[in-house]
Amino acid sequence: MYLLVGLGNPGSKYKKNRHNVGHLTVDIIAKKYDFIKKSKNKFGEVFEGKISSIKTFALKPKDFMNLSGVSIKKFLDFYKINMKNLLVIHDDIDLPLGKIKIKIGGGNAGHNGLKSIDTIVGKNYKRIRIGIDRPKNNKSVNKFVLENFEKEEEKEITFSINRIVSFLQYLISSDANDISVLMNKLSKK
Repeated sequence: MYLLVGLGNPGSKYKKNRHNVGHLTVDIIAKKYDFIKKSKNKFGEVFEGKISSIKTFALKPKDFMNLSGVSIKKFLDFYKINMKNLLVIHDDIDLPLGKIKIKIGGGNAGHNGLKSIDTIVGKNYKRIRIGIDRPKNNKSVNKFVLENFEKEEEKEITFSINRIVSFLQYLISSDANDISVLMNKLSKK
């Protein structure tokens, strides 16, 4: 069993925010792989299906970004999913718009969603980082990440998400040694 988590904030107010790129990715994955949406439950929005014949859940946590580790930990425990089968998809202001990076473990670079997961779940999980760029004109990071993508930015982000979706089968069915090959392919822009 595998768990894909798209980080973001719940509610329609935040749906197209830069910070919600993880949620956007889960929506596209669920559509592409014909996942079945389970009724909203205590964990958040849950989708279920198969990728490469592996039973896979996709989760948009019910908690706000800063508390996302709570729902993820409960989900992992409830379904008895090993942390090595956890893949978290999130925004990254330190990457140019649309740039994709994959890694296992590491620091949180000040990302509050990752801080929550690291504290509650642990650090040794797979991560897909999607660049949203840094704010311009001295705008605060907090304000910037809660703004919607502009039209041109949205096209770039959708393109990047579709690249992730096209590599997802390989990522889920690979062991840690093969992931470095995928990291190199996806990191190129």
